[in-house]
Amino acid sequence: MTNPTMTTAAVTSPATTAPAATAPDSDLEAARSEFRDELLASGLLIDAGELGLYGRSGLFEDVVDGISRSVTRLLADLNAERMRFAPVFPRPEFENTDYIVSFPHLTGAVNGFTGTEADHRRLVSARANGEDWSAWLSPAETVLVPAVCHPLYERLRGTLPAGGRTFDLSGFCFRHEPSIDPMRLQAFRQQEFVHVGLETDAGEFRNAQNERQLAGLLDLGLDARVVAANDPFFGRTGRMLARNQLADEAKLEVVVPIYGDLDEGTAIASANNHGDHFGATFGIQTVDGSPSASSCLGWGLERIALALVRTHGTDVASWSPAVRSSLSLA
Repeated sequence: MTNPTMTTAAVTSPATTAPAATAPDSDLEAARSEFRDELLASGLLIDAGELGLYGRSGLFEDVVDGISRSVTRLLADLNAERMRFAPVFPRPEFENTDYIVSFPHLTGAVNGFTGTEADHRRLVSARANGEDWSAWLSPAETVLVPAVCHPLYERLRGTLPAGGRTFDLSGFCFRHEPSIDPMRLQAFRQQEFVHVGLETDAGEFRNAQNERQLAGLLDLGLDARVVAANDPFFGRTGRMLARNQLADEAKLEVVVPIYGDLDEGTAIASANNHGDHFGATFGIQTVDGSPSASSCLGWGLERIALALVRTHGTDVASWSPAVRSSLSLA
């Protein structure tokens, strides 16, 4: 769902609504904390010991599974190739995405112990003394997946068939942004539909499927709307990239007012135009030999589930028959 770099391809989006004025931080934080407490008290989420980390109850998982099924049904006519990857992938592939350049603050890298027995004794001693023992770990060859589409592109090296390819991807992702807000998780699931092919086809795919994406979320009773958005790029250069991305409407988000007028709404889904970034980087070509373009539609499965709880209440059994039917809930 997050673009690794700003793309210069301008794509027309559906009409957007001006954001609401931002409320005082204290009021917004209080609302976020109250929603978190409500979710924990209901048992839908389980405190896992760090901000942004939660266990999920069986009922919450039923809702998430239902959302995924509804997304799959919504776009079944695309005949997308279904693939699933692990939540870690090779460090060289991660580096090729340029994610570390644009989003170092969100990155999670895997470290492991490769030292000697003497090193192990020092590590154990440091641990016993309550000291930092991470100095005895070294970078592993894997990185936590920040966007579920990232492990796909290395698998596509070479020439695409005429018409390109479309994929249905789903899995856990990680972004290091601990928060009291239950809508902002460190470990979460995305479902993405990705099209890789000609630039015009990628742009048309993003726009057409974004309209269906919004319609599907409205059918669940959510007060959803589409807005042009930007990714949280890091640093001074990142602020320039964010402005350009917003101006080009390379990223569209479906937002829902989780906290009423206290903020501008929370993104629960997105539609992104990558341009030829992944095609050029990973050596993916169209039949005419040019770098392929790509675009993706992403659904934040936990965020949608939480938006449904915020909208319809913590008693899932009392949700309307129409919503329960859409989610295949008995």
